[in-house]
Amino acid sequence: MDIRKIIYCKKCLMPSSRPRIYFDNKQICNACNYKSKRKKINFKVREKELENILNKFRSKHGEHDCIVPWSGGKDSSYIAYQLKFKYKMNPLLVTFSPIIPTKVGMHNRNELIKLGFDHILYTADKKVSSYLSKRFFTERGNPKIAWDAGINAIPIKVALEKNIKLVFYAEHGESHYGGKVLNKNSEKLRDLEEIFEHQIGDDPLNWEDDVITKNDLNPYLMPSKKELLKSKINCYYFAYFDNWDVFRNYDFIQKKIDFKCHENNRSPGTFTNYDSLDDHIDSIYYHMQYIKFGFGRAWRDSSRHVQLGKISLREAKKYIKKYDDEINEVDLIKTLNYLKLNRLDFFEIIESHRNEEIWKKAGNKYSLVNPLK
Repeated sequence: MDIRKIIYCKKCLMPSSRPRIYFDNKQICNACNYKSKRKKINFKVREKELENILNKFRSKHGEHDCIVPWSGGKDSSYIAYQLKFKYKMNPLLVTFSPIIPTKVGMHNRNELIKLGFDHILYTADKKVSSYLSKRFFTERGNPKIAWDAGINAIPIKVALEKNIKLVFYAEHGESHYGGKVLNKNSEKLRDLEEIFEHQIGDDPLNWEDDVITKNDLNPYLMPSKKELLKSKINCYYFAYFDNWDVFRNYDFIQKKIDFKCHENNRSPGTFTNYDSLDDHIDSIYYHMQYIKFGFGRAWRDSSRHVQLGKISLREAKKYIKKYDDEINEVDLIKTLNYLKLNRLDFFEIIESHRNEEIWKKAGNKYSLVNPLK
């Protein structure tokens, strides 16, 4: 990364240090350009396309006819609710357990289930998941790599096991938030090769070592390409068919269920309180983004809220400067216990991943080489 080339989007402030983001000649990021493009879409036509798909798969005798990989958060709950009550589908909700579950997350899942949903919660071997979280936190500065593999693999395995041919994910992150789009259908159809390349980083089969066996890795392994092709499972992004708005999703679902937000009225490291509520380790995950790429959770949320027209650039800068480097003490203690690390070792690992090309040190304090003006 060349620090002389780090720039900030003129519309939303997202920095070029975000992996795979790119800018046009007006210094506008591809996420903002994608948002502008979506304003021209006729979503009534897209919805008709969705209805045609659903009509092909809708069950006639009460069987599950689709799967929603479900965290219990605003977005996946919005999708589940719409499929069941608006489109009269019978979705099966599938959850790969959070690493360190929160009470708020468990409450929100229970509230939606009360409406009449069937739900599968898959909890992987805690010894294995803890080992992998610690290993990848140490090696790559990301404690959620194995979890990312699990949330991708388990819903597909359930679909194969139960012969369910339709799976709905939320939005295509590489399109919506700035990234590398591998093909023209990526925003509509889930590309499993893209998932391995961008989200997980490698094949979980490569994780076997002196401690972890291939059998231990089973929850994280996707079915083979041969199995997937034979199964003819259809994986779509619901946001392709919907005028997607994460704040709208929150506003919608909190009117349908007793959806709770973070107890402090904002989540750690940001000014919002309605996103990523189900896992205590998320605070550390977002802080590592701050260390490695120079932007954290407040920056991410500010950028998205600017794109949605919810806040101004001036407000975004205020939130970024106030909250972006924050670590929540409760989440920190729970993470230390889970990873079996003391504070000294924990922060030494964090510093080992600090990107020296984007940070400079004066005394005991770090600041960005190219700070936000």
